[in-house]
Amino acid sequence: MSTTSINAGAELSSEMIATLRSRINGHLSIPGDAGWDLVRAPWLLMVEQQPLAVLDAADADDVAAAVAWADEAGVQVLVQPTGHGAHDAAEGALIVRTGRLDDISVDVEAATVRIGAGVSAGALAAALAGTGLTFLVGSNPHPSATGLTLGGGLSWFGRAFGLGCDSILAADVVDGTGWLRRVDGNTDPELLWALRGGGGDLAIVVALELALHPAPTIHGGQLLWPAEAMADVLRAFRDISAAAPDTFTAWWHALNFPPLPEIPEPLRGGRFTAVVVTHLGGAAELDELLAPLRAVPGTVMDAVGPVPVERVPELAGEPTEPGYFVMRSTLLNHLDDATVDSLISVIGPETQCPLGVVQIRQLGGALARAGAGGCHGPIAEPFVINGVAQLPGPELAPMMHGALAEMIGSVAGASAGRTVMNFIEHGQAAQWWDQASLERLRAVKATTDPRGILRSNRALG
Repeated sequence: MSTTSINAGAELSSEMIATLRSRINGHLSIPGDAGWDLVRAPWLLMVEQQPLAVLDAADADDVAAAVAWADEAGVQVLVQPTGHGAHDAAEGALIVRTGRLDDISVDVEAATVRIGAGVSAGALAAALAGTGLTFLVGSNPHPSATGLTLGGGLSWFGRAFGLGCDSILAADVVDGTGWLRRVDGNTDPELLWALRGGGGDLAIVVALELALHPAPTIHGGQLLWPAEAMADVLRAFRDISAAAPDTFTAWWHALNFPPLPEIPEPLRGGRFTAVVVTHLGGAAELDELLAPLRAVPGTVMDAVGPVPVERVPELAGEPTEPGYFVMRSTLLNHLDDATVDSLISVIGPETQCPLGVVQIRQLGGALARAGAGGCHGPIAEPFVINGVAQLPGPELAPMMHGALAEMIGSVAGASAGRTVMNFIEHGQAAQWWDQASLERLRAVKATTDPRGILRSNRALG
């Protein structure tokens, strides 16, 4: 391995560029190229990335060659499969995009799937249509299934099957020296343990093998009310959550729709409250579970019914196009009446809260039990709250950060002071693990990436 020091502020010389291009089959973009601003931008446009170059990798060998080159040149590498994973310290780094690594191989009999790092969550869900199986799918079809899973994998079906990272069976990775290898319980059990919940700071995953889970019947959908019903709906959501089986998951929302022509009536410019649910079971059982919610008067929409697995990533209606977003999140130890009242006083129908979405997700079930063979512990908290604002541009960010801080402050009495890894903001990842696990993870990184070539938006610190 080269002894060249990491040169975070370096500029690429023409010789360095020529060397890298001679080793890869993908496309390398550098500052000054046509379309550079579009190429370098992440999905989260709030983050201004100024990398040395961006590689659109053709295959896993390209990734290995790029990391080996970076090791020689003393350049750090940041991987972004589909543009997610924005990093506000991308200056001086090579960004590697793995979106073209999009192979999917499903083994229905074994209930496993092998995916390339660029496979989106939506594409994987579509590949499982008709199989009676699911992966631990999240709330948006656009991010890579690999990124979602390595970042914990908080899923619609987590209450039944745990975090997505616990379903990792094996991985093909490129470590910080450019070594491309397979990791499983036999070849490197310590790195496999670390990948199950350790994020993207340990190695670049170019392919994952995941366990799939039974989902022969899925029912779910959205129920919607005017904002005036917000407190009653939130209390009914809380009460249902306390008694629900692990096959059932509910997410509560406060929604503030902008008056834009692309927003359909009657939602355009309105404020609403909603509960979105999934259930790994039949309609009759779900109807019984939802009875307290349906008893809340004023329902605008009740779109609950059978849901094919390929539609699950779309249930929350999250945006898939790049944009300016800010968010804050915290786990909640409880959702008592005082917490409900305090939250509604800040975001409710009588306020001028500008946030587009405030969401509370039901946790519990398998999420509250320790994962099998992973580096994370149980999530004992029963709920997680997440506030999100989509902005027309970055100039409104200070106002929205203030609104998010007020929202988080309103639930301070119930806050656990941390959040799930999928929602962790840059620089806060170390809050996710206990101290012993964090030290063990850092020891793994010292082995897989001894010179700190690999850079993640959720660093181990």
